Amino acid sequence: MGFFKPSSDATSSKTVARLQALIWVLIYGGLLTLILGLSVQRMDDAIGWSLVVGGGLAAAVGVVLIYVRSKMTLKP
Repeated sequence: MGFFKPSSDATSSKTVARLQALIWVLIYGGLLTLILGLSVQRMDDAIGWSLVVGGGLAAAVGVVLIYVRSKMTLKP
């Protein structure tokens, strides 16, 4: 049946595995950096805010990559 033919833009499982590893590193590393920035902020406001913003951005990129991963198709 033509309905079940694989698409030509399918990605390999190795690429998906690397993307998933990157996603979780970004999310957990970003949240850890965000929490560290909140605790450092008590002593040095500028460094604390830069850690909070950087960690928040990293976690946000990880969440966006989850959406990107959900739209990818796999090779059979």
